[in-house]
Amino acid sequence: MERRLGRADLHIHTRASDGTSDVLEILAAVTRMGTLDVIAITDHERIDAAVAARQIARDHGMPFEVIVGEEITTRGGHLLALFMEHRVPPLRSLRESIARVHDQGGLAIPAHPLVPYPLCAQGGPLRRLVEDPDPRYHPDAIEAFNPTPLGRPRHARVVAFAAELGLATVGNSDAHAAAAIGQGWTTYPGTSAADLRAAVAAGSTQWHGTFHPTGPQLGLFTRQLRKYSTDLRHDVRGRVLRTGTGRNLGYPGGHLRPPTLDHDAVRRILDRGREPGRGS
Repeated sequence: MERRLGRADLHIHTRASDGTSDVLEILAAVTRMGTLDVIAITDHERIDAAVAARQIARDHGMPFEVIVGEEITTRGGHLLALFMEHRVPPLRSLRESIARVHDQGGLAIPAHPLVPYPLCAQGGPLRRLVEDPDPRYHPDAIEAFNPTPLGRPRHARVVAFAAELGLATVGNSDAHAAAAIGQGWTTYPGTSAADLRAAVAAGSTQWHGTFHPTGPQLGLFTRQLRKYSTDLRHDVRGRVLRTGTGRNLGYPGGHLRPPTLDHDAVRRILDRGREPGRGS
């Protein structure tokens, strides 16, 4: 009997960085979709919301796995780091960042590559890394499909580049709102996160997706600006009044300083059966 293909979206942002949805909204959206077996939370320069999402999904028996990830800003472009337990600091070289991901057993995947923009890894450096005699510096795959404006212009070139270098390919949503999750996705033999990891190593993943229209992306930018304003106001208020709180990092207890996942609040929200994050 042929083994079914799993589906994963490995590039999702929460309110902890530049996303506009909180962790419970994201988990609820993935549950409603019912099509994804694995997701990865990949906030910029942090992993706390991803760790919270993984814990909540495990504790409450959600029908998918959450991989702890990070989108690392390197001097050579953005790098998706998957299966992480510790964050990798930003602004190192792409080469060093990949090595730091591998040193903790993670996977390193350049995000939205080959776009002529400082946040995107370029062909020459990636080629040199693939050809480096030390596998510690090799990217594990490449994000061949990203539905955002960054991904569209060079999509065909990225697919050809990955094939030329023999790199595994993944497709992701780069979602900054829960509604965008699954706009891009990866299929692989099996259904678990471990199966996904094995498929990346074997080069048996496949990318899929459709590009975003321009209009919704402009609306997202407006919501992000509103979020940044709210975040700044809450941070300043917490510091001035010494309330022990700050901006909302996107999970129950994420407004506390230091942030601590509030398991009781998670349970109350899920038990009420309402849309997570609404009115909280």
